[in-house]
Amino acid sequence: MVCTCGATRKRQNSHSKRNGGCGRRHAQAVPDDVLSSLSHKRKNSVAFQGELGAFSSVAAVKFLGNAARMAPCASFQKVFQALHSGEVTHAVIPIENTLHGSVHENYDHLIEYDLPIRGETSLRISHSLIVLPGTRLKDVRQAFSHPVALNQCRKFFERHKNIQPVSHYDTAGSVKMLVEQKPADSAAIASENAAKIYGAAILKRNIEDDRRNFTRFFLLTKQTAPLKNATGEWKTSIAFSTPNRPGALFRTMACFALRDLNLTKIESRPLHARPWEYLFYVDITGCAEDQPVQRALAHLAEITTFLKVLGSYRPSP
Repeated sequence: MVCTCGATRKRQNSHSKRNGGCGRRHAQAVPDDVLSSLSHKRKNSVAFQGELGAFSSVAAVKFLGNAARMAPCASFQKVFQALHSGEVTHAVIPIENTLHGSVHENYDHLIEYDLPIRGETSLRISHSLIVLPGTRLKDVRQAFSHPVALNQCRKFFERHKNIQPVSHYDTAGSVKMLVEQKPADSAAIASENAAKIYGAAILKRNIEDDRRNFTRFFLLTKQTAPLKNATGEWKTSIAFSTPNRPGALFRTMACFALRDLNLTKIESRPLHARPWEYLFYVDITGCAEDQPVQRALAHLAEITTFLKVLGSYRPSP
């Protein structure tokens, strides 16, 4: 695999050059000076997958505020393309859900594109049954939503066997479709915010199976702005692959253990076009410009076949 901006290979020691200095005390998820330096030339604009009212758009507002220009996209690929082309200043992507695990497609895009992670936040995912005003529960025969949202509401469908789940490309998009097309006997499952945006009615709230349903989101930028004026706790996400031989993964973990660096996540993913070889995604505490992290990454570069720093950012509170 070929490493690009933000990546490092064996005998390469430039992995931290593009991450900027980082402080050590916890504060908000994205420092104000970082946001202003990233987009001082123009108003903040943010791409996300789905329609206005989707959970990604809620996360975007949490990151950048209501003044940011929202740019809904039909797919995650288009989100990355919009940021890469300069159409927007930021992008927000879901990366992990507490019930369904990682969003592997977005990890693939983080490898493909050189768009550093600059912020992290999490949202509790609460689903509502949304209808056209005047619709009663006994009238509903089908409920549209994203397949993941439908799966998170299985107990609701078990209790209401007369309502059939119907897959749609987006939660908020299903509400928009409901209002625009007015399909008979239909509802949508989405956030309360989506109902407000499109003028629909909420028939039932909190229909998800598990109240401990959270999704973690990343804020991406195109520019690798310096973070030297920021203070706070930091996290760094990396991806690497190892030679297929005994003890290879153990030796990579030693790079962090020897420097007392905590790993908050490790996950493997099959490598494209290389059967039975794997890419590892790891989150570590600290910033890529902290000396212990720099030394760990330099050590890691010597024993891996691929290494890319995906970004340093403040962890979600």
